[in-house]
Amino acid sequence: MLYTVVDIETTGNGYKGSKITEISIFVFDGKVVVDEFTSLVNPEQNIPAFITNLTGITNAMVRTAPKFYEIAKKVEEITKDTIFVAHNVNFDYNIIYEEFKNLGFSFKRKKLCTVRLSRKIIPGLSSYSLGNICTSENIPINGRHRAKGDAEATTELFRRLIERDDNFTINSFLNPKSRQATLPPLLDKKVVDGLPETFGVYYFKNLAKEVIYVGKANNIKQRVISHFYDKKKKEQNMCMETADISFTKTGSELLALLHESAEIKHIYPKFNRAQRRAGEAIGLFSYEDQKGIIHLAYNRLKLAPNPMMKYYTVSECRNHLEALCTEFELCPKYCHLQTNVSSCFHYQLKECKGICCDKETVAAYNKRVKSAINSVGIGAENLVIKEKGRTKNEVGFALILDGIYKGFGYVETLQSQQLENPEDYQFFVAPKKDNRDVQRIIAAYLKKKEV
Repeated sequence: MLYTVVDIETTGNGYKGSKITEISIFVFDGKVVVDEFTSLVNPEQNIPAFITNLTGITNAMVRTAPKFYEIAKKVEEITKDTIFVAHNVNFDYNIIYEEFKNLGFSFKRKKLCTVRLSRKIIPGLSSYSLGNICTSENIPINGRHRAKGDAEATTELFRRLIERDDNFTINSFLNPKSRQATLPPLLDKKVVDGLPETFGVYYFKNLAKEVIYVGKANNIKQRVISHFYDKKKKEQNMCMETADISFTKTGSELLALLHESAEIKHIYPKFNRAQRRAGEAIGLFSYEDQKGIIHLAYNRLKLAPNPMMKYYTVSECRNHLEALCTEFELCPKYCHLQTNVSSCFHYQLKECKGICCDKETVAAYNKRVKSAINSVGIGAENLVIKEKGRTKNEVGFALILDGIYKGFGYVETLQSQQLENPEDYQFFVAPKKDNRDVQRIIAAYLKKKEV
């Protein structure tokens, strides 16, 4: 069996934008190196100063170097019918994969990661960076952060791993069913194997046990594994930092969505962008004027108690109001989107039926306003949304009182039969904050059930 031990240096712009500046490939038969290919590469883009400081590779050095398409055939031939080996293999492999993809070719090789192998065969190290392992193993690196120096050191490390592989770890990693080559380098396979295939919320954690990502899933194991195959820069960076994964079963998709939303706002994970905003500033409410016309208006929450909907910004609220105006043919003047006007501009465009210039009856207009209000949020009623629990003897539920989301919880099936009113469920609820995201989740769920 032949291995190609690979190391590359890049421009450092992430998986999608990064280009190779140097590549080194050692063909290794498990005992000795039988072939080698090393070359600088013209990345056809600028090398940032911080990358030059790290690698020593300058723009001048690569200006006359071959472009990747000029060495692609050599890379394809020398790695053909070999096992692709690298330290943090997914990084090197994916960059090369993208280079071939940009040329219109497919690059597929079996992979081995010396970080993951080292964690199994040489356990207990404080760090599994190439520099740290080589120091502990007394392996010299002749040119750190240069492709040939790092590839040569990785080859020697791999040779020692082969020698110490008494438990056939390498063979198990090459087994297609093991998924070892695709797992993040810091993550133990046992963690993934122990994930359940059910509804719930999962937590990616780094070496410091900090939660760096929270996600929801209908099948926790499948969803987690899908992250490892994702080629997006954010996903790759997140997986590289992931050292542990925990989870919470919820019993249903709705409760998973609600729990995920609450956890993101509580923890503020590094790799969660959506739903990270914790509070709302603006409330949407309605009132009736002296003519009997129902207005839709917005104001800061302190000045607008018990709003029918909450928003994070004025622009978010106005965008929603504009959508309601379009959908229900409401008047922007009475939705406080156009002020200090006798009649709205929409009437001239025939998008308003004329309530603002006495061309429509109050009753007809108010009927559409009430329809718009009923479409907003989850209404003002008391409601228990019952879902499957985490076990057969349990009922899960989300609780809404007076249109306000109170949280979710679980109760034994027999006990739930004795609860007559929504208020009775308060004693079993895990209190959560109501917010725009929760209202959106529940409103979408209720609308889906009506279909």
